[in-house]
Amino acid sequence: MELVFALVIGALTASGVYLLLRARTFPVVVGLTLLSYGVNLFLFSSGRLATGQQPVIGTASSYTDPLPQALVLTAIVIGFAMTAFVVVLSLRSLADNDDDHVDGKKPYRSPAPEEEEEVNGK
Repeated sequence: MELVFALVIGALTASGVYLLLRARTFPVVVGLTLLSYGVNLFLFSSGRLATGQQPVIGTASSYTDPLPQALVLTAIVIGFAMTAFVVVLSLRSLADNDDDHVDGKKPYRSPAPEEEEEVNGK
């Protein structure tokens, strides 16, 4: 169980970082979301993975730590607010620049053959 959980955390983190390095805004937003999911799962796993145990001390012989659960709930709320802000920011950038490139610059495109003929005077 721990190995599968660790692989899922690693896959989410790796794909999130990969998407963060893209040049378009939508993959960056998805990468931030995947990275936050990976961090949430890591925080949750830091409280010992246990099924069927109570998060209250003293009511059972074994218990699970409630602090990582509280941290994950807080991180989910903050992650949702961050995602909403980044989406609005990227929509504003798209409206201002007519392109969704992260740096605001349009990528270089070679001129079409018709444009080359007009430039060369042919």
